[in-house]
Amino acid sequence: MPTRLYPHSASPRIESDSEFLTAFRDHEFDKDFPEHIYEQSACHWTPMDVCQMAAEWLVEKPGTRVLDIGCGPGKFCAIGANATLGYFTGVEQRSRLVKAARELLERHRITRAEIVHGNITTVAFDAFDAFYLFNPFEENILPMLRIDHEVEMESRLYDDYTLHVQTQLERKPLGTRVVTYYGSCAEVPECYECVKTAYDGTLKLWLKTRTEVNDDVQPAPCRFPHLI
Repeated sequence: MPTRLYPHSASPRIESDSEFLTAFRDHEFDKDFPEHIYEQSACHWTPMDVCQMAAEWLVEKPGTRVLDIGCGPGKFCAIGANATLGYFTGVEQRSRLVKAARELLERHRITRAEIVHGNITTVAFDAFDAFYLFNPFEENILPMLRIDHEVEMESRLYDDYTLHVQTQLERKPLGTRVVTYYGSCAEVPECYECVKTAYDGTLKLWLKTRTEVNDDVQPAPCRFPHLI
């Protein structure tokens, strides 16, 4: 399902409830989720300070449209919309996480973020300027990372989703920004260069610096060792 686009106002403002960024410590923020989601925070949801830094790396100017690939309960989208002047869309397959994410945005009156319930292969990348990935597909090949049994998990899906994201990112214009947190970074095509890192190299900013793509070479399934 193609995601709707936000109207671009001439002068967007930080969300009215942005004080919640400083009102919580990370574990207190996560307790805002239902217990079954809070219990998975340490492994699966991006810490608040990482969310804020990643969002600031991605949003170069007001109105930047950011896609969170595999957004879980919407933590990155919520914090990103409060910390920057960007518009954040998260795509998530699991209905219970979509519900929690939408409730979070509504509870904190966050209007420059939305959550799409669906598969990443249904979202048009040309609607977005920048992209965030926190290890979204590796639970297909690493059972210890599996969140639940709500959606299908198979090794072939890791390859399918990774190749799909690579192909879509290759089509983006020069200067496109991607931020990855942990994981193999296999979703990032070779035409992107890692230009900045933080948190001992687990957070990476990638910039598209080349347009040429060698059609004779298939994208590698993993460019870096898995970081778990």
